[in-house]
Amino acid sequence: MLAAKILGTSSNNFMDLSDNKLDTYPMLKIVKIIEKYIKKFKVDTIYTHFSNDLNIDHQIVNQAVLTASRPQKNSYVKNIFFFEVPSSTEWRIDKSSKIFNPNWFEDISLTKNKKIEALKAYKMEVKKWPHPRSEKGVKALYTWRGATVGVDAAEAFMLGRKIK
Repeated sequence: MLAAKILGTSSNNFMDLSDNKLDTYPMLKIVKIIEKYIKKFKVDTIYTHFSNDLNIDHQIVNQAVLTASRPQKNSYVKNIFFFEVPSSTEWRIDKSSKIFNPNWFEDISLTKNKKIEALKAYKMEVKKWPHPRSEKGVKALYTWRGATVGVDAAEAFMLGRKIK
């Protein structure tokens, strides 16, 4: 995948799971896949979807990641961060839902152009303005997130777990 290459990812594996169909797989299957990779790579930090995204696949991945990274003795996973996805996180509308309320920010001022380059390579997901997942929408979001913490551009996360 070109977007992953632009970001410097050396490998990418979707485990033959179909996009927008994770609800057709048993949760245990997805959890076992994640557990296998956590163990294989001794993963200590995980970035995953916010639990209350509108996208059902995002919700399932979040739940599977949390299950696979249970805080047990000798667990590799020490840090879990939840990220937002434009047009999925903010589009969830119900009064009982929790909202994305970031409490961890990463300054991306020096890498924001690479983010846009990768976004453009992900053609199936990029939309036209005024969609939140348009180039202009993504720039507006990272500019807003940066402004809230006093930098030019930032990625916002919710800290789920941090063990020192």
